[in-house]
Amino acid sequence: MSFISEALKNSYHTGSVWPSSRALALSITKSFREKSGPRKILEVGPGSGPFTKVILESLRSDDEYHLVEINEAFCKDLQTRFIDPYLSQPGESAKVELHQGAIEEVTLPSAFDFTVCGLPFNNFPPTVTRSIFRQLLDLTRTTGDLAYFEYAAVRKMRGAVVGSDGRAKIKRIDAHGKSMLKRFNGHREFVFGNLPPAYVIRLCGIGS
Repeated sequence: MSFISEALKNSYHTGSVWPSSRALALSITKSFREKSGPRKILEVGPGSGPFTKVILESLRSDDEYHLVEINEAFCKDLQTRFIDPYLSQPGESAKVELHQGAIEEVTLPSAFDFTVCGLPFNNFPPTVTRSIFRQLLDLTRTTGDLAYFEYAAVRKMRGAVVGSDGRAKIKRIDAHGKSMLKRFNGHREFVFGNLPPAYVIRLCGIGS
């Protein structure tokens, strides 16, 4: 309910009125969960925490995990519901740090092995989308990968109800996404078990 409330108040940053499913969370975090050894993970735009929950469940004591969320209410909820309980568990915990603010503004350690992004890129102007992507790519190791998602057919549906300026914006965002897929050996995975269904997009070989 907290997610729905915040989504209705700020659809620009939230992008949906329903949290992502566990199926989507398992898909978007698959790369780092299959990786052995210490892992340095960045999550951008965790919202109400569906990806956060899966990431915390998968952490080992030698991992490092940073979250960046712009919404103050979501930050408080993430800290109370997920991060504090994780850190209070018996035994040694991974390093977990939550940063409130825009990804372009917060100070983070560089070179993450895995970057997971839940930001609603289709809500943003193309210039903002490109700026955020540059920041995410700069923060991801050359051998790491960047995963994000988008709802299936969202651009076609929006294109049917917006004017010519809106359709031009959608085309620019779509072209940027296709360029990223080609440049970074990307691939898409369809996740039917989400409301609405979504694609997980994974970019690999960031430094190539």
